[in-house]
Amino acid sequence: MDVFEKLKILTDAAKYDVACTSSGVNKKAKAGSIGSASAAGICHSFSADGRCISLLKVLMTNICSYDCKYCVNRRSHDTPRAAFTPRELAELTINFYRRNYIEGLFLSSGVLKNPDYTCEQMIEALRILREEYRFTGYIHAKAIPGADSLLLTRLGMLADRMSVNIELPSQSSLQLLAPDKTKHSILTPMGYIQNRIQENSRDIVKYRHAPKFVPAGQSTQMIIGATPETDFQILNLTEGLYKRYKLKRVFFSAYMPVTEDSLLPTIDTKPPLLREHRLYQADWLLRFYGFSASELLDQQNQSFHPHLDPKCNWALHHIDFFPVDINRAPYEHLLRIPGIGITSAMRIVTARRMSTLRFEDLKKLGVVLKRAQYFITCSGKTRTGAKISQNSMLLSLLPEKMVNSEQLSLFDQSLLPLEGRLG
Repeated sequence: MDVFEKLKILTDAAKYDVACTSSGVNKKAKAGSIGSASAAGICHSFSADGRCISLLKVLMTNICSYDCKYCVNRRSHDTPRAAFTPRELAELTINFYRRNYIEGLFLSSGVLKNPDYTCEQMIEALRILREEYRFTGYIHAKAIPGADSLLLTRLGMLADRMSVNIELPSQSSLQLLAPDKTKHSILTPMGYIQNRIQENSRDIVKYRHAPKFVPAGQSTQMIIGATPETDFQILNLTEGLYKRYKLKRVFFSAYMPVTEDSLLPTIDTKPPLLREHRLYQADWLLRFYGFSASELLDQQNQSFHPHLDPKCNWALHHIDFFPVDINRAPYEHLLRIPGIGITSAMRIVTARRMSTLRFEDLKKLGVVLKRAQYFITCSGKTRTGAKISQNSMLLSLLPEKMVNSEQLSLFDQSLLPLEGRLG
């Protein structure tokens, strides 16, 4: 099998891993070396399923000794198998880079023989790139749970970012669908990576020019919809991972049925893409808007609203928090207003130092007044012509296609719990 046949198999096998974004680190090429990385990311390549990406996203091998029931690469699944040698992968990466196809490399792998052996193969591929080719571009490497900590250290000194996939949201689901993995085997390397990352900041003055361990931090991914955990459980787990391990990102992957098994959703089950989208919206609120998981969902409401994003849903359930005066409210309160994002909130804080803001000024600052007008005042005054009512608020927050639909009814069953709480 030639290297391009391997490439076709191993890039296709890697497409289900969504933990792949822009680099998050700025690195400039040095004299005698090639490659650089941009924190913003440069999308000029396409994955097999049509998504534009900046990295060569590939597996070292899809040969795996594990038998995770949800995975297309599990050992019991009949699928074409391939494995790169470290030099094949390094040469392929550098050739793609020289042709301006990619910005860097996203490298994961099935467990070939055992975790240590797999990790050694990945390390050798990255060593060739870094030391022989002098490649200083972005590299994201997946840590192999169960690998020796010394190997993880070596891998982390070669990579810009590392990730350990948590896979499923609970230990019981792991036991059921991934019997070769445990919560301990996943969280232990995650904790080790975090401790090593912290050493970067402790030693930055003493060893300012020393290489840093995964300078772009670590991330993880979990599969959504293959097991019965609720949005409430998943969001609380996400919040806990951010607090304990200081992750850069938690990625959510809507389960796509690729194999048949009595323990999994049927093969014709559609991926829960809206649910994935709502989780990403909530994740954004946790990381940048100052919300906590308990504010967005609770024991009585464990699923996200099907028609409202989490921030709008929160606003309608906390009418007593509003209206917020644009000219007086702290930045943290501005972030909770529907129609106001991070950028527009910062612009408001800056602009109101110079003059008192009016409603006509807010639109220029990027505020979506169609939503925000029901939740704000300007120096104690509401917007002229705005009819403040529960129904008008609700209609302003619903997707436009629902508002324009002849079938829309405020007594729709999916909206009844919301209306009841508004009263």
